[in-house]
Amino acid sequence: MGLIDDIRNRAAAAGKTIVLPESDDARTMEALEYILDKSIANIVLIGKESLRGTIKSKNSGKLVIIDPAEYKDTEQMAAEYYEMRKLKGMTPEEAKKTMEEDYLTFGAMLVRRGAADGFVAGANHTTADTVRAALRCLKIDKTLGVVSGAFLIVVPDSPYGEKGAFIYADCGVNPEPNARQLSGIAVSNADLFRKLTGKTPRVAFLSYSSKGSAEGPLVDKVKEAVSRAREASPGILIDGEFQVDSALVPEVAAIKCSASDVAGKANVLIFPDLNSGNISYKLTQRLAKARAVGPLLVGFTRPASDLSRGCDADDIIDAVAITAIRA
Repeated sequence: MGLIDDIRNRAAAAGKTIVLPESDDARTMEALEYILDKSIANIVLIGKESLRGTIKSKNSGKLVIIDPAEYKDTEQMAAEYYEMRKLKGMTPEEAKKTMEEDYLTFGAMLVRRGAADGFVAGANHTTADTVRAALRCLKIDKTLGVVSGAFLIVVPDSPYGEKGAFIYADCGVNPEPNARQLSGIAVSNADLFRKLTGKTPRVAFLSYSSKGSAEGPLVDKVKEAVSRAREASPGILIDGEFQVDSALVPEVAAIKCSASDVAGKANVLIFPDLNSGNISYKLTQRLAKARAVGPLLVGFTRPASDLSRGCDADDIIDAVAITAIRA
């Protein structure tokens, strides 16, 4: 059994409830049928009740459809949202309109209130839209102080990582994270790797330098991040700075970084900025024909997952399964 199949099976055993706000997207509805058929999660679908007649799954008991215009708690949610946003200039009328018309924010508020365990969106919203809804409605984990967008990457027939499995971060949120933010990104995504794979994370901070082979402010930032992450989480295997071949390839690591417990064995890759992270995950996905699930929004007290607007139904299914496991 592969890692993705294992994640789907574990999600089914977890019995969590996930919100899907994008009921107007055909891929969401296709994924919904499979999720219900396989009992991967209980689903809250945001939309009109008339949608129920289009759903063929026999497991419809695992589905709740909520129409914000008819929902009993919408006014209370609008009042709560107004209190959260009034210092930003929001009026009660705008809060009410948002709750009734913005399904993405409504879904995030359901998670905030404990009516669901997490949400998955992004099939027809930008990453900025999805992250904004999460930032406005969900609480950030204060011990980390930073939100990141991670990808579970599974490369077929790869000798690297954990049998080809990796976490790449940050690939979706922070354009130029500072050393403190990079440290938080590393710690939170080490935990994500352990939750998804059950294996020991080995965290590599990536750079154009391997252990002092080059100098400069960008290298210094990564070195500081390594130091901060080790101090924050001494029980995690963390090292850097590494060029990517030093992080992944044992033969290269033996030459450049032989004393490291991470070099040549890394399975959590921390990128120094959003350019390098986003480019790298897409290159891996396309050139290595890897499975790439995410961005998984990491750093909130409740889980949420973004989707690429180019996603297919399988991407949605896997994002729901991962969100359920994280919950």
